[in-house]
Amino acid sequence: MPATPQSPRAALVTLGCARNEVDSEELAGRLTEDGWELVDPDGGADVVVVNTCGFVAAAKKDSIDTLLAAADTGAKVVAVGCLAERYGTELARSLPEADAVLGFDAYPELGGRLREVLAGRAVPTHQPVDRRTLLPITPASRPAALAAGPALPGHGWGPRVPRRRLDDSPVAPLKIASGCDRRCAFCAIPTFRGAFVSRPVDEVVAEAAWLAGSGVRELVLVSENSTSYGKDLGRPGALEELLRRLSVVAGILRIRVSYLQPAETRPALVTAIAGTVGVASYFDLSFQHASEPVLRRMRRFGSRESFLALLDQIRQQSPAAGVRSNVIVGFPGETDADVAELERFLTEARLDAIGVFGYSDEDGTEAAGLPGQHDEDTIAEHVTRISLLAEQLTAQRAEERVGETVDVLVESVAMPDADTAGAETIGRAEHQAPEVDGECRFTGSATQPFAIGDVVRCRAIAAQGVDLVVEPMELIAPAGGVP
Repeated sequence: MPATPQSPRAALVTLGCARNEVDSEELAGRLTEDGWELVDPDGGADVVVVNTCGFVAAAKKDSIDTLLAAADTGAKVVAVGCLAERYGTELARSLPEADAVLGFDAYPELGGRLREVLAGRAVPTHQPVDRRTLLPITPASRPAALAAGPALPGHGWGPRVPRRRLDDSPVAPLKIASGCDRRCAFCAIPTFRGAFVSRPVDEVVAEAAWLAGSGVRELVLVSENSTSYGKDLGRPGALEELLRRLSVVAGILRIRVSYLQPAETRPALVTAIAGTVGVASYFDLSFQHASEPVLRRMRRFGSRESFLALLDQIRQQSPAAGVRSNVIVGFPGETDADVAELERFLTEARLDAIGVFGYSDEDGTEAAGLPGQHDEDTIAEHVTRISLLAEQLTAQRAEERVGETVDVLVESVAMPDADTAGAETIGRAEHQAPEVDGECRFTGSATQPFAIGDVVRCRAIAAQGVDLVVEPMELIAPAGGVP
C-alpha cells in the first residue's frame, strides 16, 4: 500500500548492534507495505519507534535516554527491540512516557499496533518470557519449533520479511541467523532472543542479491554466533557453502563475517574465509579473556595457548589477515595473575582492534550469583589497565601495516572548499570492519574525485592510531559497476 498525503508518519531510531539495524530495516519494510510514510525523527513524525538495545547497563541507559528524548518531540513513542522484549511490563511501569512497549511477537502487526497508539487506544504491553525453553533446536526438532515458536525477526520461516534500506551506504549488514544456544555465564541474550535458528542459504543469497541491486558493495554477515550457522539445518559446513555462494553474487565485492566463537572456528572455516575470493580475510573472534580459569567460569572454552594456535593457523594461510576481538575484565574471581595472562596474550596476539569492557551483572545470568565479585573501582582499574595496553598494541599493529597494499572501499567524500586542496576521502581496508576497527584516510595530495562505493587500490604510507593514511594507486572497481 503506497503512502499518501494522509498516511500516518513514523520515524525509526535504531540503537545497538548491526542485528538491530537489520531488524529496523525489516520494520521499515513492513510499515511501508502497510501504508506508513517513513520520516526522519525530526521530520514531524506521528510516532517515533525506538529499536532499543538491552545488552549491557550502558546500552540500557542509552535506550532510556533516547525514549525520553523522543517523548519531548510531542510524537507518540513506542519502544521495541531487545530492552522492550527483555523487560516489557517493567519498562512500561518505569517509563510512562512510552505510549507502548512491544516485543518481537508484535513485529508482523506493527503498523496496526501503531495505528491503535495514534487513536489513543491502550495497546497490550509485552509480557517477557524466557525463550531459553526453545534450546536447542536440532535438525529433527526444527520444523516443529519454527511452527510453534514466536516469529522473531530474521528467523526465516514463512514468507520473506520485506526490507527497506534506511541509508544509501555501500555497506549493509545481512542477518544469517537469530538467537543463541550457548550458555555463557555473563550473557542474557538467549533469554530474550531464543534458540539459534539459521536462515536457509537460498534465502540469504536472495537477500544479498537484492542488497547488491540497491548499491551495496560490502556485506557484513551478522548473527549472535556465526560459527553455529547451519547446525540446526543438519549442515555443519553450511557457512562455508554460504560464503562460496555469496562470493559470486554480482555487484558484491566484499563479504565480511562477524561474531565468530573461537572454540568453534574449524580449520575448514578458516580456509574458506582466508582463501575465498571476495571474502574479507578478517576474523572477528570473541575471545572474551585468555586466562583458562576465568574462561571456565565464563562457561567459555580455550586458553592463551589455544587462541595463539588459532591465530597462527589463520596467519599461515593469510599473513595480512585482520583480527579483532573483545575482552571482559573484572569478571568475578578474576585475579591479578589472570589479568597478567590476558596482557601476555594480547601482547603476543597482534590484534588489529580490541574492545575492552568492564564486567557488570546482567539480570538472570549465572555470573550475577558467582562469588568473588569485584567492586566498581577495581573493575574500572582493570579496564583502564587493559585499555591502555590495547591502545598501544593496536597502534603498533597499524604501524606494521605501513607499506602494505590495501584495497579501500570509499565510504565518505567531502568535496574541497576554500580551506582544502582536495577532496577528503575516507574508506576502509579489508582488515577494518565498519565503525569499530579504524579507517583509511586518503592523502591530501589525492586530487582524483573518488566516489562513495569505489574500491581503490592504495598504499599505506602512515598510521594514526588504528587508522591508516593511504596513497591511491588505481581505481579497481568503480561505484555502480559490476565486476
